[in-house]
Amino acid sequence: MLVAGIDEVGRGCLAGAVFAAAVVLDPHKPIAGLTDSKKLSPKQRSELALLIKQNALSWAIARSEPSEIDRINILQASLLAMSRAFAMLTVTPEQILVDGNQKPPIDFPCETIVKGDLLIPAISAASILAKVARDNEMVFLDNIYPGYAFAQHKGYPTALHLQKMQSLGITPLHRRSFAPVKPYCS
Repeated sequence: MLVAGIDEVGRGCLAGAVFAAAVVLDPHKPIAGLTDSKKLSPKQRSELALLIKQNALSWAIARSEPSEIDRINILQASLLAMSRAFAMLTVTPEQILVDGNQKPPIDFPCETIVKGDLLIPAISAASILAKVARDNEMVFLDNIYPGYAFAQHKGYPTALHLQKMQSLGITPLHRRSFAPVKPYCS
């Protein structure tokens, strides 16, 4: 059975888009080492992302912007990014398997699996593609917003990021609806 694995990355961040990926793996080309992206080093994730892109039957990466997150909330924005990624696939699977316990608004057979990124290779692959894409974007944005250390903390609410917001204010990348960011909104 062909399945599309879907996962998102960046829900807990204070800045940047939330990314989602959808992947339909080729059952005849298994990829060794697939697991939850958080359990892999950046180098391992990058290497696996390349293998996934080369060997999957179809893959797609989509996003929801900080303005969308602020308008519809992070959960709905994550589900929207998942729907966008699924819509971009060039191969139609028989079923969607989604990491977590929330289904995106897709009219298609769909099952949620808590810790699916650890258990289901297609979801692991989606987790890896979304994480690599988001991290790469945050490294790029570090050059556009120097001083914020986006390349280091990737937008997550670390002590460094909170200190940078306090000393420099916020950027258009920041999610204004998130509690730690609100004090810096004018």
